[in-house]
Amino acid sequence: METVNQLASKGSFRAVKEPLAFLRVLEWLFAIFAFATCGGYSGGLRLRVDCINKSDSDLSIDIAFAYPFRLYQVNFDAPTCEGKRREKLSLIGDFSSSAEFFVTIAVFAFLYSLAATVVYIFFQNKYRENNRGPLIDFIVTVVFSFMWLVGSSAWAKGLSDVKVATDPDEVLLLMSACKQQSNKCMPVRSPVMSSLNTSVETGWHSSGTRYPQETMEKQSSSYNQGGYNQDSYGPSGGYNQQGGSFGQVGELGQQQSFSPSGPTSFANQI
Repeated sequence: METVNQLASKGSFRAVKEPLAFLRVLEWLFAIFAFATCGGYSGGLRLRVDCINKSDSDLSIDIAFAYPFRLYQVNFDAPTCEGKRREKLSLIGDFSSSAEFFVTIAVFAFLYSLAATVVYIFFQNKYRENNRGPLIDFIVTVVFSFMWLVGSSAWAKGLSDVKVATDPDEVLLLMSACKQQSNKCMPVRSPVMSSLNTSVETGWHSSGTRYPQETMEKQSSSYNQGGYNQDSYGPSGGYNQQGGSFGQVGELGQQQSFSPSGPTSFANQI
């Protein structure tokens, strides 16, 4: 206990309030969040195969998978709808390289951020001596930034492939019973990928075109207030139901009128 008190008395915790140490603390937290969401993931899906002969059906086929996503090692049994015979299948794909690389970079970033924060607090004088500490810190930070970019990009592609390989509709295509139209195959439960999604993206990256309601209302009102009206088609449009006549104004100021009760007449006005 005395050792802890001595370290606390020697430490300069004001450094945490400075941008340098504060950013390291954030990196430390983000690193934990990254490797925890990916490295600790486990999920599964459930399928249903309804054969013509109900006794051969299997209404609950559970398939579980987890990190590091060597899906080709995930085996499951499925009915063939040909008596009691079942077939042994496995998922397709091996995405362990990108997942393990991402988690490894996150773990090392966690350790380095923790060590750097300790140095900032308890060994700040030695850190700033001869400027060697800041230079080494800068070089290591640049390397980690590059590795984070590579690891995140690789895992984002790997995650996209994992979603395709574990899609229940894609897994159903592996079963021979589902290739016969007389049998009914359908997904019961899809894997939950929310934690894996948060490891590579946030809500700020979501894309989509939205049309505000106000804009739609303006477009609707401008259409209603345009040249179309059931009673009259504008003051110069020339169509009027109430007067029982049809009129049209030309580009050169010529007005043509048509009356259903009399002969057709043309009048030129300049």
